Amino acid sequence: MFKNLKPDRLKIVKFHKKSLLELVRLVFRKLKSARVRLFMILAVFSIVPLYFVDVMIPYYYRSSMIKDRKADLQTKAAVVAGEYADFESLAEAEKAGMYNQMVRYSAFETMRIRVINTNFVIQSDSYSFETGKTIINSRVISACNSKKSFSGYDKTTGTIEAVVPLYNKNNELMGVLSVGVDVSEIDKFQSEVSYRTGIIRTALVTILLAGAYIISKLYGKTLRKQFHTVEEIANGHTEKRLSIKGDTQLQDFARNFNLIMDKASVLDESRQEFVSNVSHELKTPITSIKVLADSLNLQEDVPIELYKEFMQDIVNEIDRESKIIDDLLSLVRMDKPSGAMNISSVNLNELMEIVLKRLKPIAQKKNIELLFESFRPVVAEIDEVKFTQVVSNLVENAIKYNNLDGWVHVALNADYQYFYVRVEDSGIGIPKENQDMVFERFYRVDKARSRETGGTGLGLAIVKKIILMHHGTIKMHSEEDVGTTFTVRIPLNYVQSDTEQEGRLS
Repeated sequence: MFKNLKPDRLKIVKFHKKSLLELVRLVFRKLKSARVRLFMILAVFSIVPLYFVDVMIPYYYRSSMIKDRKADLQTKAAVVAGEYADFESLAEAEKAGMYNQMVRYSAFETMRIRVINTNFVIQSDSYSFETGKTIINSRVISACNSKKSFSGYDKTTGTIEAVVPLYNKNNELMGVLSVGVDVSEIDKFQSEVSYRTGIIRTALVTILLAGAYIISKLYGKTLRKQFHTVEEIANGHTEKRLSIKGDTQLQDFARNFNLIMDKASVLDESRQEFVSNVSHELKTPITSIKVLADSLNLQEDVPIELYKEFMQDIVNEIDRESKIIDDLLSLVRMDKPSGAMNISSVNLNELMEIVLKRLKPIAQKKNIELLFESFRPVVAEIDEVKFTQVVSNLVENAIKYNNLDGWVHVALNADYQYFYVRVEDSGIGIPKENQDMVFERFYRVDKARSRETGGTGLGLAIVKKIILMHHGTIKMHSEEDVGTTFTVRIPLNYVQSDTEQEGRLS
């Protein structure tokens, strides 16, 4: 459609088309905002009930008035009909003056009274409009045929009509009595009430809308402040935190967000510190190896004993560096979603004894009593290699961070669903302020002592990761200068999660 337009005009058309699309997107974005939604909710829940009440109250009031008038008219019609029971026919009643009496009663009660014979001819009319005419009226016909009373409201004419049978003194049907009254004043009164309530309703709606707008604006102001802080954090100001203000949900959101940022900040600091420590620790063995190798190269006729001693030192430094690299690789492998679990049925009693036997020489160097207690035979479905790493790390830590002549107690128990491993020591304990962080990667409570014992800050992180891979839990209780207890709980039967099954299928 733009083929015949000049280039300049075509650019203007495209510009306006783009601006219109941006305007539409902006409008939809505004409509999706929490402030607009809150305003609409407040408006709907405040105005809709108001309109409902405004419509329903006059309706029920009008219905009630009409119902009362129908009942009253029915009674009055029955009273008038009772006057005809003293006569033998309608003609006799009229001769006796019943017509004049009916006219006076009609004028006094402001209602129309008509006497209709069994041939549906109007015998007499208090308004004298339809005397002698034939009437076709469903209520009149029903009253003649069923000999029962009927009443109803005619919306088109605004009148209420009551029809009752007329009986003579021999209890024979002479005809029916129709009594009608104009109730248009009810509609007038309802219109007057609706007009007055409409003014009040308009004022209330205005107040409610203003209140909804103020509340939504205050709520939106709080949200904007929080979002502004989030944007600043996203732009690199990671030291900022959300203020704990607003409603309960916003406060919970702010607390959890701040907690995530605090953990991320601590993790980042720990990672930076770890990189620094690992760089130093990886560099230290290399420096030591270089010094030892240079010493051997610079000396002539080196004795075989000194040569062996230097070579043993070089081997120790290589082992130290290898351990750091192995820990890092273990974490990297376990972080992969497709990390394989080689599950098999394992006798845990035998496995624990083998692991503790391997660690016993380390305990003997510090004269630490290493005791294993098994309450019953336990067979579980686990990854034997990975779980061996869990027990080794926990027990080795209990030995390393223990006192001379201390003790380490290891217990194995099970119930019908889980098996439990408890590692308890009499060591130096962990300060309360550090206990929440011990399972974090790269975190070390006593950095100087960890370096002396060869710690990398990854051991407990690896332990927790392996336990989670087994769908288990680990808990810790520690007191300074008293000792530390780790309790591990793992299901006896391993069940693959959905993500693991998807990983194997892919």
